[in-house]
Amino acid sequence: MTSSTAQSPFAPNSTASDKCGVTLMNNQVGAIVADVMRDKEGVTITVLPSMIRVDARKRMDFVYAEIDEAAGEDEGWFDAAEFEENMSTHYGRMVHLDDRTIMFANPEDAAGYLGFDLRALS
Repeated sequence: MTSSTAQSPFAPNSTASDKCGVTLMNNQVGAIVADVMRDKEGVTITVLPSMIRVDARKRMDFVYAEIDEAAGEDEGWFDAAEFEENMSTHYGRMVHLDDRTIMFANPEDAAGYLGFDLRALS
């Protein structure tokens, strides 16, 4: 009798995934944000009982005005503070701007927004 063990989907993997993402609370605000992001190219939404995963390839922009409109709220209702309040975790480089939050899979792509100097040190 032989047996084999299936590899865990949670096994460590140190290769770059070229992905970024956030975990939102599965509440009214999280559902609105997920609905706005659902139709964006390269974005995948996974709804779970207590959270909503929003994952993307390379980059994704959470545009506050789009979320305001979807929520039926006045401009400025959704902002970086509201985003942070409804997000429990993220992976990738996060950049908050006045009108959006951007997630980058690769830190090098965010360097210009963050003032990083990517020159090699000698």
